[in-house]
Order: sequence, then structure tokens, then C-alpha cells
Amino acid sequence: MLIAPDPERAGLTRKVVGFDQDGLPVEIDVVEERPLTIYLNSQEIVTAMTIGDYPDYLALGFLRNQGMLNADDVVTGVDYDEDLKVVVVRTERKTDYEEKMRKKTRTSGCAVGTVFGDMMEGLEALELPKVEVRTSWLYALADSINRMPSLYLTAGAIHGTVLCYQDKPLVYMEDVGRHNAVDKVAGWMFSTGADPSDKIMYTTGRLTSEMVIKCAQMGIPTLVSRSGFTAWGVEIAQSIGLTLIGRMRGQRFTCLSGEERLIRDVKPVMRNKEASQ
Repeated sequence: MLIAPDPERAGLTRKVVGFDQDGLPVEIDVVEERPLTIYLNSQEIVTAMTIGDYPDYLALGFLRNQGMLNADDVVTGVDYDEDLKVVVVRTERKTDYEEKMRKKTRTSGCAVGTVFGDMMEGLEALELPKVEVRTSWLYALADSINRMPSLYLTAGAIHGTVLCYQDKPLVYMEDVGRHNAVDKVAGWMFSTGADPSDKIMYTTGRLTSEMVIKCAQMGIPTLVSRSGFTAWGVEIAQSIGLTLIGRMRGQRFTCLSGEERLIRDVKPVMRNKEASQ
């Protein structure tokens, strides 16, 4: 993998002592969360609650997914001040999003997600590549991602987003908010110029309208989750031709958009418990 979770990284968790159901003392890892304020040039944009890793990718991805960074923007600097918990993205283009920020909207995202009210603009003209998806890739991805060392397995209270190519996980980001994890992936893609047209995005979060919109705006044609759907998320996916697969557990899933692009190249292997149901 190009980027994998590092649950041993300093500062991501802390030890806390509590008591179990029998009243016995237990020590567990809990996830740290801290504010990160994102500036675009001289303008303060948003403060997000985050675990604190990859602040540069989070800032770039958030700005890109909110339409505040254009694909052809030249970024002249990304400066992070750990003490102030501030990251400043600087561009050659002069920017002013005062009017856009008046449309700030609270979303269904974890850790108090925030978007700006014009995210739907441009979706009508969006054309995603019609990429086939093999079920063998999905089964391999679910197996490898669920077994991979991660903050989720160490401490819970975390969401993950994985950028994949066929059956290979490439970039695995985690955060307390699922949208933060997506934005980190978007920031990495923006920084590296990665081609989205043949990628799969795997997320642990719910398939809401905003998750679908972000995936589509990133140019990724396939979105997969172990969680469920919202009706609006499904409607948007169907209208823009995004392959949407949820409730992915082991070799079981539900596809609510893009069924015609699924290639069932292997027969699911049911566990004994599943086979008897």
C-alpha cells in the first residue's frame, strides 16, 4: 500500500482506565480528537474535529471537495502549525469565498460535518466512466481491509476510507468523521495527480447524499461500504451513473445503482451459519 493505517503512531490514542461490567479495572486505548482550522490564503474556512494525522491532505481534500480548489489551481504552499492547530493552503489564484460561506450547512456527517450549500451544482453535467467491477475484487478488498491493522481495530470510534484499484487497497485513511477520511484521500489524489477513473472507494461510513456527491466529484465511479444507504444517496447515484454497493459483509452485499456494471466472476462462499439461514 502507498499509505496504510499506523495505529502505533504517537498522539493518535491515549490510555484510559475504566471499569468493566464486573467492576474490575480495565485499561483501553481511546482515540484522540483535536480541532484543525483550515485557511485558504488569508480566509478562515472551517474548523474540523480530527485525529490530527495528514493535516495537509485533509485541508487540500476538504477545499477540493467543497469546490474551493480548482483542478488546475497551483498550490504554492501548505503550512501546518501544530501548536495553533492551523493549516494554511496558499494558491497562485486569489480566492474569496465569503458569499459561498454564507451558505454553510450542517450535515449528517460524524464530528459535526459541514458543507457549503452549492455542492449539488454541476452534478447534472457530470459524466462518470462506465467501469466494470468484478465481485472477486470486492470480496478480496473486504477481506484484506477488514483484517488490516488499524485504529478501528485498536480503539474503535473511527471511520476509514480506502482508495482501491481493482482488488488492491492503495491509500487507507482514518478519522473520527467519515467525511474527514474521504477528504484526506481527496487531498492525496489532488497532490499526486492520481487518475480516479479506474478506482474504487471503500468506506466504513453510511452511503449518504454527501458521500455519493464527494465520490462523484472526485471522479471515482464506484463507491462501496460495509454500512447502509440513504434514499437521497441512492437517487443521486442512480442519476449520475455511480456504482453504489452497501452492506458489504464478507461475500454478501447489496447493489442499488450500477448493477449492469457488476461482473459476477466468482460464486460467493457462504459460511455454515449463512448457508443454514
